[in-house]
Amino acid sequence: MPASEVPGWDGYAAGWSSAHGGYDLRTASPLVRGWMHMAYGIGATLVRRGVRNPDAVTVAGLLLSIAVPAVVTAGRPWAFAGAALVLLSAVADTVDGVLAVVADRASRLGQVYDSAADRVAEACWLVAFVLLGGPVWLAVGCGAVMWLHEYVRARATVAGMTDIGAVTVAERPTRVLLAVFGLLAVALIPHAATVVLAVTAALAIAGFAQLVVAVRRALSR
Repeated sequence: MPASEVPGWDGYAAGWSSAHGGYDLRTASPLVRGWMHMAYGIGATLVRRGVRNPDAVTVAGLLLSIAVPAVVTAGRPWAFAGAALVLLSAVADTVDGVLAVVADRASRLGQVYDSAADRVAEACWLVAFVLLGGPVWLAVGCGAVMWLHEYVRARATVAGMTDIGAVTVAERPTRVLLAVFGLLAVALIPHAATVVLAVTAALAIAGFAQLVVAVRRALSR
C-alpha cells in the first residue's frame, strides 16, 4: 500500500472508534493515547511494507502469551522474561487492530478471533502466576470476573447498548499492566504472586461493578 493511501492518526482513530462503540482515542488519557500512537506507528509501517493480515499478528501475540507460563516454569528469575513476553503480546494485540483499520481488513470474524485470543492470553498469564506460587482459587476467580466483564459488555451490546458502557478500572490495558509489573514483582520478591492476584481480583471486581451500573443505566432508558 502506498504511503499516501495509509490513513493518518485522525483517520485511524475515527476508524477504531466506529469498531469500538464510539470511544474516541483522541479524548483518551495521555497514557492510552501514547500507547495507541505507538501501535499506530508500527501498524502503519507494516502496512507500507506489505504486511496486511491482522489475523497473523493476532496469532503471533497469542503464541507469545502461551509461552509465558512455559517460560516461568524454569524458576522465579524467569518471570522477567515472562513480563517481556506479556508486553510483546500486548503490542501485537494492539497492532493487529491497527492493521485491520489501516489496511481496511477489519471483519466481524476477525473481531471474534481477537476477543477469543485475548481471553486465552489472559488465562495464560494467570496460569503463570499460579506456577509462581499464587493460589489456584484466586487465579480462577480473577479469570471468571474478567470473563464476566467482557461477556456482560458483549451481551449488553447485543441487547441494544450503543457504546462500550463505561471505561472501567479493569479494562484490557489494566490487565496487561498488572501482568507485566506483577511478573516483575514476583521475579524480585518471593511470594508476591498472591498479592498480585489479590490486587487483580480487587480491580476486576470493581471494574465489573462499574460496568454493571453503566449497563443498567444504558438499557433502562
